[in-house]
Amino acid sequence: MSTPVAQLFDLHGRNALVTGGSRGLGLQIAEALGEAGARIFLTSRKAGDLEEAAAHLKAKGIAAQWIAADASQPDEVQRVAAEAMQRLGAIDILVNNAGATWGAPTEEHPLEAWDKVMNLNVRSVFLMSQAIGRLSMIPRRYGRIINVASIAGLSGSSAAMKFIAYGTSKGAVVNFTRTLAGEWGPHGITVNALAPGMFPSRMTKDTLQAVGVDRIAAAAPLGRIGDDDDLKGAAVLFASQAGKHITGQILAIDGGVSAIHHSA
Repeated sequence: MSTPVAQLFDLHGRNALVTGGSRGLGLQIAEALGEAGARIFLTSRKAGDLEEAAAHLKAKGIAAQWIAADASQPDEVQRVAAEAMQRLGAIDILVNNAGATWGAPTEEHPLEAWDKVMNLNVRSVFLMSQAIGRLSMIPRRYGRIINVASIAGLSGSSAAMKFIAYGTSKGAVVNFTRTLAGEWGPHGITVNALAPGMFPSRMTKDTLQAVGVDRIAAAAPLGRIGDDDDLKGAAVLFASQAGKHITGQILAIDGGVSAIHHSA
């Protein structure tokens, strides 16, 4: 007997931890999960941003809590995981969204900047998944992990886009997603990734200004960049029972950019 579709996407009774959830894509995903009924636990580095984000969610009737922490630091990750478990009892959905970028030609790219990007974009995904998997998901034989990758992790880039560390890190997130999905599937845990194209955010502000929104949009078959709604449906799909038979998948949300680049 089939389940009504509204019930498949319903997240009432579920708890979601969203890293980098105080703004941008992380907040958009948190909002989507909360609107579907999940209780939200946000973390990022800045308490002020988190307080503002939680107030935004609460104004929409979403239960939201937060804790400030640096997701690239092992001790901080353990603190977040322990606090989330203490406050909520369990974490059903983990969204690994915290990330950083750095623009520089490869031959001049500072090692410290490489390490910063890799630590936040890759190491934090491993650390947070490991902590939440061990404390909550594996013991309960249930979990939904959603990693935020990028279409920059699906292919190389032109000479104009100088982000060697970012592109490399997102490629790592893509294969981390596939590998963990295979390992943790027997525990009842799905692991998938969203791969956004260009969305307006603090991280992309300089690129959008330098290249131009119209020029970037023109490169997409749909003729636009992402907006405040474009990740919401996919995030709820991966987080809910509607996506229970989907794991190890990378979903590009990019207006078709990756489709034409892959076929070229």
